[in-house]
Amino acid sequence: MNPVLPSYLGEEPEEEKKTPARPEDALSERFLKTRTILLTGEVDKDLSEKVIRHLLLLESVSSDPITILVDSPGGDVYAGFSIFDMIRFVKAPVRIVGMGLIASAAALILLAVPRERRYGLPNSSYLIHQPLSGIQGVASDIEIHARELEKTKLRLNEIIAEATGQSLERVSKDTDRDYWMNAQEALAYGLIEKIIANRDELPA
Repeated sequence: MNPVLPSYLGEEPEEEKKTPARPEDALSERFLKTRTILLTGEVDKDLSEKVIRHLLLLESVSSDPITILVDSPGGDVYAGFSIFDMIRFVKAPVRIVGMGLIASAAALILLAVPRERRYGLPNSSYLIHQPLSGIQGVASDIEIHARELEKTKLRLNEIIAEATGQSLERVSKDTDRDYWMNAQEALAYGLIEKIIANRDELPA
């Protein structure tokens, strides 16, 4: 039996409580009652804040497993790192299921959990590549940003190599350009541990 889950929106002033909940808020709350977080759309500051808030809320309720469903084209790598670190920070075990497209920063988030807790749906697709940059400005600023980009690229490659068992040399070569994988290829590469078709295939 699931513990009573407090409203993830927190306490609201009396006058605001009279306002009907938005459909997306009600849907999010229903997902949270099953300890499921839906991570969809672009990875940005807003999505990062929402996912982190949900992780901390669910951790405060119990130490039962949390399931994150990911379908995202990626986005801001720093927002991705925030989610990545918080998944590892919370005490409750997290498992991640890839569906649709798991690309770029979303692939980073997938790798936040041990391989045995990474799953993919049959028609999911995966993309890993080096971080993108639209650097502009004076030459000195461009040089500073370029150095930071190289450090970020190396860190991403190290995470992918550690999480998949691939060599850093191979990962560096693969991510030099867009590297696409279907579910079977992602399984062979080590991005996921198992391809599942329904929730019943997840451990209890």
